[in-house]
Amino acid sequence: MGEISYSVGEGPATRVSLSLPEGTAEAIRRRVGKREFSAFITAAVERELRGQILDEYLADYERRKGPISEREQECARRIFDEVFAEEVQWPAAG
Repeated sequence: MGEISYSVGEGPATRVSLSLPEGTAEAIRRRVGKREFSAFITAAVERELRGQILDEYLADYERRKGPISEREQECARRIFDEVFAEEVQWPAAG
């Protein structure tokens, strides 16, 4: 049997070690509390990965088809965000 491959945001949770500056960690705790710390980090990392994936896609498209206007890039970002809309909604800043 082959190894199972998961996409960004899929699969069972796995424990990883993470080092952050104490000020950053404390700012996250103040904003979301200890219980939501991991969920906050997960959402931030997934947003970053999806952004990088979109950037790579747009760069590849430009290599193959030519320049993409700012308007077209923004349209692609909106569509990409809609497709990968996060299920978790963080409370609004107060």
